[in-house]
Amino acid sequence: MSGVSTPSAPVLFKAACPECRARFELSPGSLRLAIGASHRTTFYSFTCPECGSAVRKPAGERIIELLTGGGVRTLRLHSTV
Repeated sequence: MSGVSTPSAPVLFKAACPECRARFELSPGSLRLAIGASHRTTFYSFTCPECGSAVRKPAGERIIELLTGGGVRTLRLHSTV
């Protein structure tokens, strides 16, 4: 097995659940990314496949880049000012 990815290779993201401490891989369809006006309103979320907990974690610039590049659905939150 080589370290070169092929175009047909599925993208998987490593994640962990803060509730049950399980570690797993998720497909882009299992994750959601919300980009808000601040760091507090920019996050990604998923449901733990082990315990079913809804997980929400902050997303910095690097995480945003990785998730959007990997095909994760993105929601842009707009200010209601």
